[in-house]
Amino acid sequence: MKALKALLSLIFTMLMVVSLAYAVEIGPNPTSTLLNGDGPFSVSSSRVSSLVLGFGGGTIYYPTTAGQYGVIAVCPGFTGTSSSISWFARRLATHGFVTMAMNTNTIYDLPSSRATQLAAALRYMINSASSTIRSRIRSADRGVAGHSMGGGGTLIASANDATLKVGIPLTPWNTYTSFSSVRVPQIIFGADGDTIAPYASHARPFYNSLVYPERAYALLNAATHFTPNSTDERIGRYGVAFAKRFVDGDTRYNEFLCGASHASYATSSRFDTYLSTCPY
Repeated sequence: MKALKALLSLIFTMLMVVSLAYAVEIGPNPTSTLLNGDGPFSVSSSRVSSLVLGFGGGTIYYPTTAGQYGVIAVCPGFTGTSSSISWFARRLATHGFVTMAMNTNTIYDLPSSRATQLAAALRYMINSASSTIRSRIRSADRGVAGHSMGGGGTLIASANDATLKVGIPLTPWNTYTSFSSVRVPQIIFGADGDTIAPYASHARPFYNSLVYPERAYALLNAATHFTPNSTDERIGRYGVAFAKRFVDGDTRYNEFLCGASHASYATSSRFDTYLSTCPY
């Protein structure tokens, strides 16, 4: 049994190495100015009916330029709707992703249900969206993101599906803190003024429990639980860079996660704490 476990671990490690070696460079060379706002791609949007099965509908954002892009579903938090995380879904799309700002079946759904709905939203975009949208998706390159209970759902979805390429929990909330089974790269954003999901009992323990994947933890300075619900340069910059690095495998973004550009940006006025497994 021990020999079998060791063999399976070796095979998984080899698959991860191959996965991380795969790279797609989409868009011009990244710059700080570009990452601090909308990206180089014009985007269109498409409404998804609340009558679809598996989740509560939402809005898909996709680059108008024909091509193949990774796909990311973004989930709101408890009592939230797609409008509360639409800025982040759209921001990702302008940097070369097909995304959905999704609604949940009810605004009271718990993280485990939100994890299942994130998976359903990804399947919808890949299999049931319009042909224009489907033609722009690299179906193997999938990621999840979410705020609050949607962030807890992001971690659970990542634990449920090791083939995902990225998870981006935003001031995440969950009732348990151990995610040692996750095999998907994660960047977790906490907020120093969060009284709903205090970082000391949510975001930071979640990060500390991750043992295998590449990961980062950004504690936002002068921020609250609801900071991710409106445009935030820090979340946009690092969320995009992390997604580009691990969904696309684009090493051009290492500089903004680990290099001099990161070091000059990640001041104490922006982050109280920044941790990572750099270099990636």
